[in-house]
Amino acid sequence: MKRALISVSDKTGLTELASALAALDYELVSTGGTAAQLEQAGLAVTRVPEVTGFPECLDGRVKTLHPKIHGGLLAVRDNPDHMRQLEELAIRPIDLVVINLYPFRSTIQKPGVSHETCIENIDIGGPSMLRSAAKNYRSVTVLTDPDDYEPVLAEIRSQGDTREATRLRLARKVFAHTAAYDALIADYLGKVDTSGFEPGILTLGYERVATLRYGENPHQKAVFYRDALPSAGSLTEAEQLNGKELSYNNIADTDAAIGVLREFSQPTVVAVKHANPCGVGCADDLLTAWGKAYAADPVSIYGGIVACNRVVDEAFVAATKGVFLEVMVAPDYTPEALAQLRTRKNLRVLRLPAVADPADTARPVLKAVYGGLLVQDQDTTVLDWAACRTVTRQALDPALKADLELAMTVVKHVKSNAIVLAQGGQTVGIGPGQLNRVTSVEIAVKLAGEHAAGSVMASDAFFPFDDCVRVAAAAGIQAIIQPGGSIRDQVSIDACDELGLTMVFTGQRHFRH
Repeated sequence: MKRALISVSDKTGLTELASALAALDYELVSTGGTAAQLEQAGLAVTRVPEVTGFPECLDGRVKTLHPKIHGGLLAVRDNPDHMRQLEELAIRPIDLVVINLYPFRSTIQKPGVSHETCIENIDIGGPSMLRSAAKNYRSVTVLTDPDDYEPVLAEIRSQGDTREATRLRLARKVFAHTAAYDALIADYLGKVDTSGFEPGILTLGYERVATLRYGENPHQKAVFYRDALPSAGSLTEAEQLNGKELSYNNIADTDAAIGVLREFSQPTVVAVKHANPCGVGCADDLLTAWGKAYAADPVSIYGGIVACNRVVDEAFVAATKGVFLEVMVAPDYTPEALAQLRTRKNLRVLRLPAVADPADTARPVLKAVYGGLLVQDQDTTVLDWAACRTVTRQALDPALKADLELAMTVVKHVKSNAIVLAQGGQTVGIGPGQLNRVTSVEIAVKLAGEHAAGSVMASDAFFPFDDCVRVAAAAGIQAIIQPGGSIRDQVSIDACDELGLTMVFTGQRHFRH
């Protein structure tokens, strides 16, 4: 008779699986609540203490950590010496293991949960048995996911046992599962430990949301993963209400749009194209904000992403008619607005109630490099007016401060070298990602057209030459805000004084590569 060891926290499909195994002549070995449920279902169960000859102890912390369990899991069946030792030690092999772990993730997410409760929900015996069984996959089948129960049963019924290829796949799944489990615990303890320790090994745990149709380009494969503990305002938590499935580029661009949107509390619309904002509008109502965002660059918004931080109504939807958009994301939609949006087959409509919630600033920013990973804190600041200083003879007009702040807020989300022009609560020209700063200024001015006159300009980094100032002055820009810090700052200051512009230094750079 073969043996199946079953110990699960998630009891989905448990009774059906155990009944099928019993019918296939497996002895059922179990413990705790799992054993109780199986016995209640009328199944014969051998309790773990009967196998080990040793009682559970330390409030259940030690149950399965015993040679008669792990010897039965780890013995190599075609190794005569291993099998001789099992016989001498009266250890019976275990052929199939069904285990899922203490619900650590759901425990730490409970409001007001104590640290002691979280620690008690760190599973020790479960991962140990999973690892032992997975290491010996040539002889042992190991299940962690209820979705695998029926396919494995079907294989046993048809062939008498699982195929080695199946056991290898399941073993790989086990080690990914236990690695993610340990990564989550390490992440939790990192939040409890405030010593500032930087571990020599970075552990990350993500779970698959979807296999995408393709990546950045059709010949690339791609998968979308979520954090083990996703934030409510993250794109992984959005509900799709209309349109085709999101593509790789849709996800990247929408995430960029949400990142900009989080910076604003007043009604705001953000338009993004190729991960760069192409228009941002702020107003007293969302419809007016849309008009500003659209007017900022009505060409680039074509095929773009629109993110809103207020409920979208029918008037807003009517204003967007005729503008081809890939994605719209908002906290919610009125029924009438949603009905109209659903007539646009190609528009992906996302509902994300926490779309404009502040970001979880504890989450690091990750950037893959070939063979490695760059990790940094988030850029959580924009500017501090108390730390800013006007460096020109021309004083700062207080009426320009709101637009200067808007321009600097947006510029930190634009690829470097980055320039943003703003006027009247909207961006009017954005110059992203150029190899030199003056070209970014020229692009922003060209896009702004007649709206450059009277606008303000923000730069993500300092000016090494006065050429940017001179292009700005020629376009009629009134004021410039930038970090300062170049050894040639005075050259730009002198140019502003010569041409009658105001320049403000923030002392803080916002590169985005």
